[in-house]
Amino acid sequence: MTSLLEGARKLVTRGSDIGARLEGLESAVAAARGRLDDELVDDAAAVVTRATGRLRLSADHTVVAIAGATGSGKSSTFNALIGLDLAAVGVRRPTTSWATACVWGTDGADEVLDWLEIPPRHRVVRDSMLDVVRADRQLDGVVLLDLPDHDSTEVSHHLEVDRLVRLADIMVWVLDPQKYADAALHDRYLAPMAPHRDVMVVVLNHLDRVPPAGREQMLGDVRRLLDQDGLEGVPVFGVSAREREGIAELKKEIAGRVAAKKSTRTRIAADVRAAAERLDEATGRAEVSGLPPERVAALEDAFADAAGVPTVVDAVEQSTRVRANRATGWPVVSWLGRLRPDPLKRLHLDLGAAGKQLTGRARTSVPQPTEVQRARVDTEVRALADEVSTGLARPFATAVRRASTARLDDLGDGLDRAVGGTDLGAAQIPAWAGVVRAAQWLLVVAALGGAAWLAALAVMGYLQLPEPATPDWRGLPVPTLLLLGGVGLGVLLALGSRVLVRLTARRRARRADQRLRRAIHDVAQELVVGPVEDELGAYREVRDGLDRALR
Repeated sequence: MTSLLEGARKLVTRGSDIGARLEGLESAVAAARGRLDDELVDDAAAVVTRATGRLRLSADHTVVAIAGATGSGKSSTFNALIGLDLAAVGVRRPTTSWATACVWGTDGADEVLDWLEIPPRHRVVRDSMLDVVRADRQLDGVVLLDLPDHDSTEVSHHLEVDRLVRLADIMVWVLDPQKYADAALHDRYLAPMAPHRDVMVVVLNHLDRVPPAGREQMLGDVRRLLDQDGLEGVPVFGVSAREREGIAELKKEIAGRVAAKKSTRTRIAADVRAAAERLDEATGRAEVSGLPPERVAALEDAFADAAGVPTVVDAVEQSTRVRANRATGWPVVSWLGRLRPDPLKRLHLDLGAAGKQLTGRARTSVPQPTEVQRARVDTEVRALADEVSTGLARPFATAVRRASTARLDDLGDGLDRAVGGTDLGAAQIPAWAGVVRAAQWLLVVAALGGAAWLAALAVMGYLQLPEPATPDWRGLPVPTLLLLGGVGLGVLLALGSRVLVRLTARRRARRADQRLRRAIHDVAQELVVGPVEDELGAYREVRDGLDRALR
């Protein structure tokens, strides 16, 4: 069965790009969902569903629907084409909303009839009734439908007509000489079918009731009305179903279209094009490029300002100075630096991997954005959305703006997590500062040793004890040299280290700024830039799908 259906599908699409166009429309529908009007998208989706369903069915059968108003002779035209009076074989015109179907060729026909939702009791297989006249076989492969009256007072009849008009491969409209100009017929059915004029035939029935001298004029008037409906080129046949006049020509027209095996794909192509054109009108044809880098950069700057990045960067620099000066300063007084509060600790960002420190705690202590900073964020978000949506049709421009602000309520938490989760690289003192600290303590030990030595000598002199020989270096006693050298070099080393401390603090501040801005970049991508790019991507997908569908 699968191979049979696939074969039928290939037969229908052979020599055409129906499959690619249908896939294009399907892609456009999926991307347009939630952005364009739901009713418009639903209609296009229904076209995809109907067309896909039809392509799965037998390509050897062509669905020909005969429609008309009450009294137009639609059913008599149906019987004339069949060549039998169905009532004579026990089949009567249903009084319900169901259509009647007559089939020439049964292989695969049941699947088509099931798809059309024609009940078994309203189906007639013409093969079993064929006589020996070969001409009767010119409609082989036809599924002929006699639809309910489109002007019936029964609502169910209207619904059935509307449904089957969308499914038929060929539409035959039967007009009555007294009602062919009916505005309801033209406005509701004929004019809207203009995109499907290649699969339409119009029949003016009851021609036997029109004086011969007036027939051509009446047919010409029908032609004029059809042209006004946008149905140029649709063939018009004058017939008398009761007298069988013109039926042969009508049957030949239908048989020719069926034999060409083009009606099904022509109808599908028309459906796809009509749906794509409606979507195309609503979508517009604006050219969309990527988000301007300078606009994204301005947005990220506004986010960074609102997140307190300058405050945190300054805290990193100050904290580095405090810790490094404490490590490299003269140990005798450097302990006083512990009395100064660490800027990062005040912000609860004193760990190198701040994200670990935030575990179990909601927020950092970075100051909340001011009204001015919030206003700047709103301005930059709006400017970004407005710039990228310029030229877009209103539904997509609205979708872009909606996407740009949809998650701004999460901005505060997102920025706080970004700052709190960034490794600021300020937890450890610089390696060189550790060397300096070790050197400072060696100098302190030397100074203390010198002081102790001198103190011992002073005590021995005071007690008038014999003093040991005191070594000297270039005339300076070693104890004095140790004391003065330890203190002096320690102070000089502390002062000299301040230059390196400033350079290191600035370097760490720059590095922290870069890391914080990368984190802010991720927040901007998640909350604003990404959603906007998704909407622009959806627009491109819609446009690409429609371009393929309208190719």
